[in-house]
Amino acid sequence: MSCKTVMGEHGSSSSLAPLLVHAAVAAGAITIAAALNHYWFRARLKARPRVVGVIPARFKSSRFEGKPLVHIMGKPMIQRTWEQAMKCTSLQAIVVATDDDRIADCCRGFGADVVMTSENCQNGTERCNEALEKLAAKYDIVVNIQGDEPLIEPAIIDGIVLALQMCPDAVYSTAVTGLKPEDASDPNRVKCIVDKNGYALYFSRGLLPSNKKGIPNPDFPYMLHLGVQCYDAKFLKVYASMPPSPLQLEEDLEQLKVLENGFKLKVIKVDHEAHGVDTPGDIAKVEAVMRAHHMD
Repeated sequence: MSCKTVMGEHGSSSSLAPLLVHAAVAAGAITIAAALNHYWFRARLKARPRVVGVIPARFKSSRFEGKPLVHIMGKPMIQRTWEQAMKCTSLQAIVVATDDDRIADCCRGFGADVVMTSENCQNGTERCNEALEKLAAKYDIVVNIQGDEPLIEPAIIDGIVLALQMCPDAVYSTAVTGLKPEDASDPNRVKCIVDKNGYALYFSRGLLPSNKKGIPNPDFPYMLHLGVQCYDAKFLKVYASMPPSPLQLEEDLEQLKVLENGFKLKVIKVDHEAHGVDTPGDIAKVEAVMRAHHMD
């Protein structure tokens, strides 16, 4: 059964579900819990109800070594991310997955559960899979909460979990928001295009889609991929067993291996002021946003 069939046609009672999710996420309000009382939600949640959030973190990074431990307004960035994840309503557990004792000690210091993983993990998805295998409890869905989005909204995490639960033909879900014109040529800002049913067509570090002029079109609604991803737990094991794909290696984007192997990836669109930390210079930008919004 496809996600389109599950959602039903506009005007039917089942069409309330995606509208409620979109409204809750777009507004940044935690109204999803109320929507869960709807019978349609309860029926879908029975399929994949057990959800764990994993925050993969490594110290050695080619672009920004030690990034998880850098301080943002007096707290390590990994702690900022964990605190946002702790506000989610869809997660039964949250763990940090790392291969570095410095990160593990820091996280245990502010109260996070930690799973030690191998240095051989090639990306966050592989680290999430190893963490899942080491957890005593069993889960149906795994959320990869990337630690370089310290201001990620909890409602967005809840939204992609619900999107995957609502779409039995999808093995993966994620979120996008509008791309700022000044970020169009930034390879650290990953772009995304989707089909009319909300499934990903492609992700790229380059301008996507491109055009004959080779410059951004101010009238086109380009989309920015946010650093949060959600997997079916059974698929996660399959993903880890698949060799790297050509597109994944060329773009250095792990989600492309999902698409290149023919799996469906569901995308939700949200209104979110994205503030990812890719370089040391991004720290000041995040802190400026926090001061402007009087965030501690």
